[in-house]
Amino acid sequence: MLCQHCNKNEANMHMKRIINGRAAEVHLCSDCARSLGYGEAFSGFGLGFSDFLSDFLLKGEHSSNTVRCPFCNKSFEEIAKDGKMGCAECYTAFYDKLLPSIQRIHGKSTHMGKKPAGANNASNRLENLKAQLEEAVRQQDFESAVKIRDEINSILMAGGENQ
Repeated sequence: MLCQHCNKNEANMHMKRIINGRAAEVHLCSDCARSLGYGEAFSGFGLGFSDFLSDFLLKGEHSSNTVRCPFCNKSFEEIAKDGKMGCAECYTAFYDKLLPSIQRIHGKSTHMGKKPAGANNASNRLENLKAQLEEAVRQQDFESAVKIRDEINSILMAGGENQ
């Protein structure tokens, strides 16, 4: 995206301002941002985002035994310092250390966001079938229970629900 001020250089500073309840985004190159006074907008805070993340992730962590990811050889301390995982295996290698930080940041450790289209339908259908299965077993209607069980298995095999 080009700078909105000079329309020549690549914009590398993106700011969102809210004035009277209306959001306005500004995309500027570093030269225009400095000339318009945006260059000093974040000075004086005393620490950058990586420092903040490092302090946050390392809260309570003072270990002399450095554990490293077996795949990329990155340590948890290095991840906390630069705020970047070395590889996907780091999530597994440092699960115990990452979990408390994830819970502090997000308030929970399970994904509660949107699901793919149709996932709710399959999930609701699966819940209804499980309830029907329990009822059929409770009433000792094993013929119906077998049919319901088979239907549940077909939904699971089709990828209708991850369980």
